[in-house]
Amino acid sequence: MIVKSIDRTYGLFQAFDRAASVQELNRCLLGAVGKLGVESTFAGVIPVPGTSRRDQAAHVLLDSTPAGWSERYFKAGHLFRDPTIRRLTTDLTPFQWSDIEPQYREDAAARRVMEEAGDFRLRQGFTVPLITLDGRVAGFSFGAERFDLSPELRGMLQLVASYAFGRSIVLSEGPARPGVHLTPREHEALQWAADGKTEWEIGELMSISEHGAEKHLRAVRAKLGTASRAHAVAEAFRRGLLR
Repeated sequence: MIVKSIDRTYGLFQAFDRAASVQELNRCLLGAVGKLGVESTFAGVIPVPGTSRRDQAAHVLLDSTPAGWSERYFKAGHLFRDPTIRRLTTDLTPFQWSDIEPQYREDAAARRVMEEAGDFRLRQGFTVPLITLDGRVAGFSFGAERFDLSPELRGMLQLVASYAFGRSIVLSEGPARPGVHLTPREHEALQWAADGKTEWEIGELMSISEHGAEKHLRAVRAKLGTASRAHAVAEAFRRGLLR
């Protein structure tokens, strides 16, 4: 039984190593943890206090949260009100989101973050604190509408989070990434997205329809190999497409 478990773990990590992009890594990761009830993942390095909302998204490494949540999160300035982020920066013990509810019960801003997350099917979660080799605090969260975590499952998710996070850094920072060419209009739409504008606002600023703005941003996501707008902005910063 132990040998079989080790073989399964080794096979999953081999699959992570074969992933040629962050998007492919995310699909592989979800394929594995989805069997445990996890519906989405989100991971990144915690920005230092005072980091602008535009630059906060550049710290995201993995994002498979429901459509619209990442954009809502950063546009609303939730990062430093988020009780899970506060916990990450003060305690490096993995935790379920329900564990910290007593700590933010009387904090209206923190409650709002968690309530809005629930509106996006992120009612329950498990967050694993991580430390990079240069001493930066990072977090890896698994979310779902509902799932139960046994002690064994918590340990398993910690192991998977550590390996997947390391692999995401290699894929994000590695020198082998192919060049990406954005059209001037795609670049302009991406720039406005980095500034936190909605698709409607981008359309107004670019004198095009909201659908036209969405089309440009879809093209950007496809070229960058990302699944969400926040992840596209983060990847664009890493590639030097945004300053």
